[in-house]
Amino acid sequence: MVDVALAGLAYAGSGDEQVLDKRFPESRRYEKALQDAGTPIQSQLLRTLAATPPSHLRIVSQIDELKGRTQALAVALVIGSETVSVDQFGPLHKLMVLIRGQTMFFDFKSMTVVRAYPISFAYVDSLDHYPGPDEIQERVRLVFEGANDKPGLLARFVNNVARAEIPAQVPRYLQVTSVQIQPEALEALPAHIKSEPGAAETWAADLVSEAISTRAGVPIVPYAKGYAIGNVMSMRISDGTVWELKLPKPDYEISTELSGFKKIKFSEVPGGATSFVYGAYAQLRIEEPLSRKAYLNTALKNGETRVIPASQGGVNDFEHFYDAVNRLFVKLAQVIGGTGDEKWLKSAAAAKDIEQQISQTKELMKLCK
Repeated sequence: MVDVALAGLAYAGSGDEQVLDKRFPESRRYEKALQDAGTPIQSQLLRTLAATPPSHLRIVSQIDELKGRTQALAVALVIGSETVSVDQFGPLHKLMVLIRGQTMFFDFKSMTVVRAYPISFAYVDSLDHYPGPDEIQERVRLVFEGANDKPGLLARFVNNVARAEIPAQVPRYLQVTSVQIQPEALEALPAHIKSEPGAAETWAADLVSEAISTRAGVPIVPYAKGYAIGNVMSMRISDGTVWELKLPKPDYEISTELSGFKKIKFSEVPGGATSFVYGAYAQLRIEEPLSRKAYLNTALKNGETRVIPASQGGVNDFEHFYDAVNRLFVKLAQVIGGTGDEKWLKSAAAAKDIEQQISQTKELMKLCK
């Protein structure tokens, strides 16, 4: 049984309060509201972990309890990005709250990330008016605490900790290291995703990382270009402590390309609804960087059918393109994890030897667990 200290909630990036308030305004407001109510996130996580103790870890409440040990492990829920967007389609205002983070284990003696499991939660709501600050904050609460029978970020963090193992031997590391987005794909992305240089690439890297980590059951090193400078990641935990953590070099690198999106009319009912297929096209490669041996290297496509009622005032095409590209990576990761649809893979992948590629990728994933 390995002892791990619960570091609580943390934020990736600068430890400066003003910078964090600008990057994560809604998450910080939610955190402060719980603090003021006498139910801080740290206490909630400790209670939940005590009620459902991890199988392979013993959680301790203070980092100080592990000082003096050769290896001193801690785990934090690290918030990496927060997106709140409001788009108007006809009379409706579509509110989306998306928060991405990591269940991150780190050794605070060597200041190195040991394991990381990406997590996220998106909540979408339609309103007949522009949402006010309290309405937005209520949706942020649902992102953290869960909604519609889906676990929120706090529960997903606890589930990751409950299942995690820290192997005695040093495992192989997996990381998304390269993201390319073709102009026609970039054009389909909304402004809030490409608001800053590199933001769209980080968004795409997070999609791939979370799909593979969650469905294939492996930790994955955070995308360095999105979360680190010089392979060092800064994070600030709730008590104000700032950690500068080194990201391990990957033994296997994932490269991805978003090639494009297509919307094709499928069928139409006069005076009724129209059926569309929303398609996403991508490339994915997993290789060993020194030898350049490729385990997986293929173009992929995925289509999702959506029925749009004639009464709907406006259509948010990106919402459906997002489903198509996200499901593309999820379906691929499910096949790699042994629970996917092999028939879908054969029609989705361009590589003729895709079955052999998947077989060797499954063996690679075993080395990364």
